[in-house]
Amino acid sequence: MPYSFDVSSSIEYHFNLTSRGYRALVFSGDHDLVMPFLGTHAWIRSFNLSIVDDWRAWHLGGQAGGFTITYANHLTFATLKGGGHSAIEYRPRESLAMAQRWLDNKPL
Repeated sequence: MPYSFDVSSSIEYHFNLTSRGYRALVFSGDHDLVMPFLGTHAWIRSFNLSIVDDWRAWHLGGQAGGFTITYANHLTFATLKGGGHSAIEYRPRESLAMAQRWLDNKPL
């Protein structure tokens, strides 16, 4: 199957959407060995957005569900504690709580 690409980086496209003020939730499992959360966080930091709410744990049922940081332009990055590459599969309860809080515009 012939395939070619002409986009060497998607950072410009993602930055364009976040600079328009669209809310975005980016999350990663903290046990993802395919795409470690540190790489995802470095990608987000390349946007040079101000930090609104610095790193903190978010909880579910009295236990840490992961960590989160919020940036200007409504960009939230969260980790799912114990989540692998398909974090939703590994941590469905925590994933649902995280998504529901974000959709309800509540703090994680």
